[in-house]
Amino acid sequence: MLESWRSAGLAICRLAGLGALLLAPLIGAVDGRAEDASPDQTLQGNMLSTSFAVGLERSVDYQVFTLTNPNRVIVELAAVRMQLPSPTGDKPVGLVKSFRGGLSAPGQSRIVIDVVAPVVVQQQTIEPSPSGKGYRLVLIFIPAYSVTNDVPRAPTAPKKASYGLGASSLQPPVPRPAERPEVRAAKSYKPVIVIDPGHGGHDSGAEKNGVVEKDVVLAFGKALRDKLASTGKYKVLMTRESDVFVPLDERRAFAENNQAALFIAVHADYARSQARGATIYSLRESVADALRRSAKTELPSSLMSRVELAALQRSGDAEAVRRILADLIESEVDITKERTGVFTRSVIEYMGQSTNLKENPDRSAVFRVLKTAQVPAVLIELAYVSNAEDARLLKSDHWRDKVADSIMEAIENYFANQKAKPLANMLPE
Repeated sequence: MLESWRSAGLAICRLAGLGALLLAPLIGAVDGRAEDASPDQTLQGNMLSTSFAVGLERSVDYQVFTLTNPNRVIVELAAVRMQLPSPTGDKPVGLVKSFRGGLSAPGQSRIVIDVVAPVVVQQQTIEPSPSGKGYRLVLIFIPAYSVTNDVPRAPTAPKKASYGLGASSLQPPVPRPAERPEVRAAKSYKPVIVIDPGHGGHDSGAEKNGVVEKDVVLAFGKALRDKLASTGKYKVLMTRESDVFVPLDERRAFAENNQAALFIAVHADYARSQARGATIYSLRESVADALRRSAKTELPSSLMSRVELAALQRSGDAEAVRRILADLIESEVDITKERTGVFTRSVIEYMGQSTNLKENPDRSAVFRVLKTAQVPAVLIELAYVSNAEDARLLKSDHWRDKVADSIMEAIENYFANQKAKPLANMLPE
C-alpha cells in the first residue's frame, strides 16, 4: 500500500501541473523514437503484409493482442528502453496508420499500433538485433479477411505463441472486440490475502494435550490457503510454509509490502481455566488511532523522493501536495479500520456455524503483528490447546477442513460486499 500511496502522490502531482516535470525521466527511459530507422526498428510492407519492428535493449516477456472498433494492435511488455520506427506522418505504411508507446504502469510498457483495417498478427518474435546491440521485437500483420474468408494467399509460416519467450497458447485468428483498459484491469485484479501461521522454529507456542501450537496452526494455514487458491479469485501468500521462525515485525511488513487486502494471523490459545472456543482479535482502538495519526503526519513526505520534493518546493506546491496526500492517507486508514471491523464480524458469523466460539469472541488487543494502518488485519485464536476437547478438534482433519471452509465463506462474503481495491486503482487517470 506504500506503493499505492506513492502512485497517489504522482497522480496528485499531475493534477498540480507538475506531472511532466516528475515523470519525464521515466518515460524517456522506455520510449524513444528513432530519427532515422535502422535495421533494429523498421516499418515496411503493403496491404497484404506489413512488418513492424521495435528495437529493445534486452529480451523481455511480452503479450500481443488485436482489437476492433477502433482497429488496433496492442503490445504489452515489461518496462524496457525501446526505439520505435520513424513516424508514418499522415500516410499509412501498409496496414499501419500510426503508433505510439511508453510506460502504461509501474514496471510495464505498452505499444499501441493503429491499423487501417482488422488484422491478424501472422508472426511475432524477439530476436537479436541486426545491429548487434540488444534485441528487436518483430511483428508481421496480415488482413483479417485473409484468415476468415476463402481468399487465395501465399503459404504462411506457423503462427507464433501469443506470449513471448516460449509460452504455449496461440493467438485467436479473429480480432477480439475492443475492451476498455479499466475493464481488463478489473478482470485481472486479484486481492492479495496473507495468511500468517503463528510461531515456528524455536518458538513452539502453546503446548498441551499432545498439541503443539506451531504445528496445528501451520496445518490450518495451508488448508485455508489451498481452499482460497482453488477459487482462482485471490493471490494467497503465507508468511511461513514450513517450521521456521519469522519475527513479528517481518510478518506485518510482508503483508504491507505485498499490498495485502487482508492479513489473517492464525494461532491457538492457552488458559489455566477450562476456557474453550475461538476468539477473533483486532487492534485495540487506542493503538489504531495512534497509528492513524502517525501515518498522517509521517508518510506524506516519505512517499516522495528528494528530487520530487525539490521540484515541488521550487514550484511552491510542496505543502499543498503534502496536505492532499495526508488527507488521502487519513481516508485510506479510516477505510482500513472500517474494513477490519467488517471482516471481523464476517468471520464471527461464519466461523460460529462450524465451531464453538468463546463468549464475546470479538476482542481487541495490542498484538504487534496487527499494528498496521495499511492492511485490514485480524488474529484468529482457533481453539484452546489447554482444553482437552478443543485439543482433540485441533488435531482433526475433518474439523480443520470444516472451519477453513467457514473462514473462506467469510472472506468471500467480505469481498462481495466491500469490493476492496488498492488506492491507486481508485484514482482517475
